[in-house]
Amino acid sequence: MDFIIMIVYLAIVVLAIVGMWKTYEKLGIAGWKSIIPIYNLIVLFERFGWDMIKLIFFFIPIVNIYFGFLLYKEVAVKFGKGDGFAIGLLLLPFVFFPILGFKEEVVQE
Repeated sequence: MDFIIMIVYLAIVVLAIVGMWKTYEKLGIAGWKSIIPIYNLIVLFERFGWDMIKLIFFFIPIVNIYFGFLLYKEVAVKFGKGDGFAIGLLLLPFVFFPILGFKEEVVQE
């Protein structure tokens, strides 16, 4: 039973990583930058023109959820999606990042 749970968990993690990798590539960012914690946020900040001081808010509980939503909203808008999709990116990244990464959608500039 534990082995099955481990395999399912590993599949979910791999799906999330591959989805983020492809999404970053569609945004014009090298895919490997998506798998490095904190650096992946810095890269998105640079891509969307955010001040680096906002990174501090990602270390404050509850506040980080709000700023994560704002950041993912920027990502969703680039793909022509709305607020609901940004919430999906925040809460279910293993579902919503592969949708962005593997769909034939064009990034809006």
